[in-house]
Amino acid sequence: MFSTPESFVSMKRIEIVIHEERLDDLIQLFHEAEVYGYTLIKKAGGFGSTGERDQDDFILEQYNAVLVLVCDKNQADKLLAVLQPKIKDFGGMCLISDCQRISVL
Repeated sequence: MFSTPESFVSMKRIEIVIHEERLDDLIQLFHEAEVYGYTLIKKAGGFGSTGERDQDDFILEQYNAVLVLVCDKNQADKLLAVLQPKIKDFGGMCLISDCQRISVL
């Protein structure tokens, strides 16, 4: 059975990739913005503006962390207000998109 449009809630999806060593600083910003729900993926690898982060390198352990959260627009605005001035210092990036969450009945 396919859900009806009434069973969806419009939300914002925020994906943040930062240097893992700055994770505690980011979590502190989440607390300032009163964000308490997120998914964290540690030891993520990749290649971007700060170079390569290889999750399989055991000699030079430099990893990324990926945080994913879903919230309403007001909460997203609050988080982005404290995050935007810091994201470059965290060595990362932030992606924001509209999404639909299935309503809990």
